[in-house]
Amino acid sequence: MALSDVRRVLISDSLASACADILRSQGDIEVTEAPGLSPQDLLSRIKDYDGLIVRSATKVTSDVLTAGTRLKVVGRAGTGVDNVDVDAATKKGVIVMNTPTGNSISAAELTCGLILSLSRQIPQAASSMKQGKWDRKKYMGSELHGKTLGILGLGRIGKEVAIRMQSFQMKTIGYDPIIPPEVTAEFGVQQLPLEEIWEQCDYITVHTPLLPSTTGLINDAAFSKCKRGVQVINCARGGIIDEAALLRALESGQCGGAGLDVFTEEPPRDRALTDHPLVIGLPHLGASTHEAQNRCGEEIALQIVDLVKERALVGAVNAPALTKAFSPETQPWIRLGEALGRLLHTVLPEVRGEIQVTTTGGALKNSGSILGSAVAIGLLQNTDKKVNLVNSCFFAKDVGIQVTPRYSLDSAEIRLEVSGGGLTLIGGLSGATPSLIGIGAFHFRSPVSLDGTLLLWTAETNLTKLLEVLAAAGSQLQTFHVTGGYSVAEISAPLPDLSSLGSCLQVTLGLPISNGSLHLRSP
Repeated sequence: MALSDVRRVLISDSLASACADILRSQGDIEVTEAPGLSPQDLLSRIKDYDGLIVRSATKVTSDVLTAGTRLKVVGRAGTGVDNVDVDAATKKGVIVMNTPTGNSISAAELTCGLILSLSRQIPQAASSMKQGKWDRKKYMGSELHGKTLGILGLGRIGKEVAIRMQSFQMKTIGYDPIIPPEVTAEFGVQQLPLEEIWEQCDYITVHTPLLPSTTGLINDAAFSKCKRGVQVINCARGGIIDEAALLRALESGQCGGAGLDVFTEEPPRDRALTDHPLVIGLPHLGASTHEAQNRCGEEIALQIVDLVKERALVGAVNAPALTKAFSPETQPWIRLGEALGRLLHTVLPEVRGEIQVTTTGGALKNSGSILGSAVAIGLLQNTDKKVNLVNSCFFAKDVGIQVTPRYSLDSAEIRLEVSGGGLTLIGGLSGATPSLIGIGAFHFRSPVSLDGTLLLWTAETNLTKLLEVLAAAGSQLQTFHVTGGYSVAEISAPLPDLSSLGSCLQVTLGLPISNGSLHLRSP
C-alpha cells in the first residue's frame, strides 16, 4: 500500500479545529479527535488509523508504532519530535513529519521576553508589588544596549531571536554545526567556535534539538569559561542546559540569572531551580499562543493533504530524501531505480556488500539518496518486511547491502547506473518510460522498455525455438535486443510455458510500472 494512502487519521492531542477541518475538506480524510487518550487506549485504537497527529503530550513509542499496523505517517504539530521514537518509525516505514515554521515566531518572541525579563527582573519586581512592597533599589537592572548575546542553534528560531534582539543594539554571535557562517552573516550573526563564545557573552540562549551531542551543552565546564554573571535562556528542550550545573552556577554567582521554559522533567518535581530567586520559570509556553496553535494545526493538516494528493512531502524528519519523491519529474526515475534493483537482484540473488547507485546529468545531481532508496526496494523484493522508500536502505543494511549514492560528472547524459557483484546496469528514460540502456560496458542499440514482460538470457538464444513457443501460446515477440552476451526479448501476454527452451531457469519479477512481469532466464 502506498505511503500516500492515508484515509483515516487520529488526532490524540488538543489542536485547533482547523486541523481536522482541512483534513476532511481538502483531503477527504476521516478524522477522529480524541485528546487525552491514555497510553493503553492509544495502543488499542491506533491499529485502525493510517495517520496520527500529536503535539507534545502523546508519546509515540515503539509499541504504538508496532500496534499501528496501518500507519503511514505521524505528524507532530510543532518543531521538536522527541516525543516520537523516530528510529522505530523509520524501521516501520512510517514517515515522521513536523511543522518547522509553525511555532517559530512564538518561541522566538518568548525568548526575547525572557531576555528582557532577566535584564530588568520584571517578574520578580511585579511579584514584589503584588505583595505590597516598593523595592526600587532591590531590582536594579541593566541595559541590553551594547551587550553580547550568544545564540547556540541558528535555525529558524535562532534567526528570529537574533533579528529582534539586534533592534536593542545587542551584538549577536553564535554557533551552528550545520548552517554555513555566510548564511548567518546575512542576518547579522557572526559564527564562532564554542570555545570562543563562552567568554564573550552577557546572555546565552539555546535553540538546538535535544540530541546526545547537545545534552548538557551548557555544563560546569562551559559556565567556568563564561563571564561572571552570565545569564542563560532555554526555550528549546530541557536537558540542553545541565540543570545541576546551572543551580551550582547560580548559587556561586557565576550565573546571574536564568529564563527557563523547559525542564528535563516536566512538570519538575525537584523545585530547586524553579524556586530560585534568580530563575524565571515558565510551564513550557513556547508554542502556547493562539497564532502558533492555529498555524501548527493548519500546517500539519496541509502537509498531510499534500502527501495524500501526492503533490509534495514537507517536514519529513526521518526521510528528507523523500521530498523529491512526489515530483512528477522524479517519479519515473524512482520506478527505474526500483526496476534496476530488482533486475540486479534477479541476476545476482546473493549479491551483498556495496551497491553503488550513480546518477549522471544535471537533472539528477541531487537525487542520489531517493534513487538509492528506490534501488534498495528492488534489491529487497523477496523480503517479508514492509519495505518502502522510508526504510529500504535500513533493511538493506540488515542483509549486508550498503547502498551508496554518488554523482558523476563523467557524462552529460541523464542516466542511472546500479553496480554491484561485478555487474553494472545502466538505465534511463525513453520519454517517461523506465528503460534499460546497457549492461556493463555494452549498450543496446535501442532502449529496452521496463514496462511490460521481458525475457533475458545470459547464453546464446535459439530465436527460432523462442518464436515457436510464443506462437503456440498466442504470445508475440515485440522486440529483441542483444549486447555483450545478454539477450533480451520483449513479449506480449499471455506468458508462454518456457520449459522447453532448455536449461533456462524461470524467475518472475513483478515491476511496479504497469503491473507487468519481468521474466529473467539464466543458464
